[in-house]
Amino acid sequence: MHIGVIGASGTIGSRIVAEALQRGHHVRAFTRDATLIREERDRIEWESLDIHDADAVAAVLPGLDVLISSYQPGNAGRDIADTVARSIADPTVYVRAAQALLKALESRPRTRLIVVGGTGSLEIAPGVVAADSEEWLDATLDGLGLPREYAAAVRGGRDALDVLRASNRLWTYFSPAQEIAPGERTGRFRIGGDQLVLDADGHSRISAEDAAVALVDEAELPRFVQRRFTVGY
Repeated sequence: MHIGVIGASGTIGSRIVAEALQRGHHVRAFTRDATLIREERDRIEWESLDIHDADAVAAVLPGLDVLISSYQPGNAGRDIADTVARSIADPTVYVRAAQALLKALESRPRTRLIVVGGTGSLEIAPGVVAADSEEWLDATLDGLGLPREYAAAVRGGRDALDVLRASNRLWTYFSPAQEIAPGERTGRFRIGGDQLVLDADGHSRISAEDAAVALVDEAELPRFVQRRFTVGY
């Protein structure tokens, strides 16, 4: 397969790239400034791309089987504080990114799109969306050491999913577990739909490596076209 990855130098994006290459796929890796990348692996091409430029995104779609966007403002892998600050300053950035991606796909309606989003659009109880619960937001952000102002960005991720749901493109939205960080690739996790996947201790967690496994699995064998899915241990 030929897989495009936006945000390919980030925490999740870099692991998607590694997973796809390990499985023998060809990768076009997109980042804001590809001149900063030093790459020696085979079957990968790095290119600069602005996700908010729909025409530029449309121009890279020919030849791709699927485009995976793990976009975040800034680079959370290098400077999470900067990404948080940017998200708080403009929580609409996720909606605008989704809109640009959908606009780009108008020229290639058969190209599949997988968007790595947030946990806040998941349900914490039947019909209760996490981003709509002030109690959940406060407890979660406090537990992660994030400012409560970041709640606006969490809602922005939820709104981006709504934008995708209103479209007829071949999109998939991935909500990672509540706790996601670099760790071990086990290939063993559970898959869910619209509700958090919790472990035996009631925690929602996944390694970035296993999130990448789930995403490349979906790229290879689509099960959630025009749907959202999540994973957890």
